[in-house]
Amino acid sequence: MQENELITDRDNVLFEAGIKLGALYHQFTGSPVNLDTVESLEKGIQESISVQPCVEKIRVSINREMINSKLNGKYGYCELEGRMLDVHITAVFKNAKVDVSLAFDTELDYPLMKIEKIY
Repeated sequence: MQENELITDRDNVLFEAGIKLGALYHQFTGSPVNLDTVESLEKGIQESISVQPCVEKIRVSINREMINSKLNGKYGYCELEGRMLDVHITAVFKNAKVDVSLAFDTELDYPLMKIEKIY
């Protein structure tokens, strides 16, 4: 038996989906944003991640209430924080398909990445 026979398409798609969420989080947090630019930032994140392999669908939502509460009065913007993100990705690899998410968990006080569904 070869070592890689234990690795399934499901394993690979879950790994790919996790990489997408981690890359998104670390690439875009810290981006300057305000209420006038939030929609274009959401679209930019979606478009950036959607071109990567295995991504079938992505939806990005940024919490506008959090942005509004963090706006710097003098300059009128804040930095995107992980707690502001609500992301859902459907990823496919060969015969395996999964839904994963990134959303702020208030109980943990942490932007948690989770497996939502395995098809």
